[in-house]
Amino acid sequence: MANTSRKLSSDEVSALMEGLKSGEINAGEGLNTDLEVSSFTFGSDNLELLGDYYALRLINERFARLVRSIFLPMLRLQPKINPFPPEVKTYDEYSAGLESFMSLSTSRIEELRGSMLLVLDPSFISILTNCYYGGKLASFPTKKAEFTATEERIIEIVSDGIRRCLENAWKDLMPITIRHVGREVNPQFATLVESTDSVIICSFVIQLPNIDSASFDIIYPLQTLKPIASLLRSRVQSDVVEDDTSWREKLQNSILNIPLPVSAILSEPQIKVSKMVRLKKGDILPLGPVDGVNFFVKEKLLFKAEIGETNGQAAVSLKSRI
Repeated sequence: MANTSRKLSSDEVSALMEGLKSGEINAGEGLNTDLEVSSFTFGSDNLELLGDYYALRLINERFARLVRSIFLPMLRLQPKINPFPPEVKTYDEYSAGLESFMSLSTSRIEELRGSMLLVLDPSFISILTNCYYGGKLASFPTKKAEFTATEERIIEIVSDGIRRCLENAWKDLMPITIRHVGREVNPQFATLVESTDSVIICSFVIQLPNIDSASFDIIYPLQTLKPIASLLRSRVQSDVVEDDTSWREKLQNSILNIPLPVSAILSEPQIKVSKMVRLKKGDILPLGPVDGVNFFVKEKLLFKAEIGETNGQAAVSLKSRI
């Protein structure tokens, strides 16, 4: 059998190239000449590789639920956090829309060998700082040029919490480890990618009562997510179901703390109206034989009990459940 996959020798390739240059061989002749061919540049950012970011949108939705636990102890309320659909821009286009003073925290995703950027607005940092130290929830429109030491500490707490929530949100798709690299306040000094490189912008809006909504962004370079493009296109959800014990404990505690009215009835004698109208102070009403005390919970008889005294107060001792 002939070997159909034989490679051309160097002499045959040279003869083919000379024939194409001289015109002896027509470039339009050969096999599969009717196929459409599109040009491709190696190293270009082909956004179609990531599809519609389905998996990334699921990660953002899960992260939005998890990150509420970071802001709850600071704001002393449960904020509502909604993710925006991921958006692709060049880093230059994104940074052009930022103020000259922001909180920019750069981190490295070890498994993807790439970086990410967390962008926090200074006014939101001021709100968190004020509420964290007992102040009221209020906006701070005044612009500033630097963060105080207290605000730097709040930024550190929030950034660490967000990194933990991101690792938890990503773990169903793939486990990642996020390591803090550095922090800047001027977008021009935040070295994430080149200005012409594409980035994926994941924005989150935090709805707060009686003041304007706040927001923060998480930026992924497109090159960082390209190695897992097939995973990000996948619409198969993980079979791992997380057992949210904290939610279960809070629900259990809420149910167990519901107040229920209880009552203990010794006897329910009957009396005629003619006798009742003649009652006066000091009269004695016979109750007849009493077989324990009926113990009611919200008008439902649950126990038989005995009446007594403990620590100088009247009490009942539960004897048997009905």
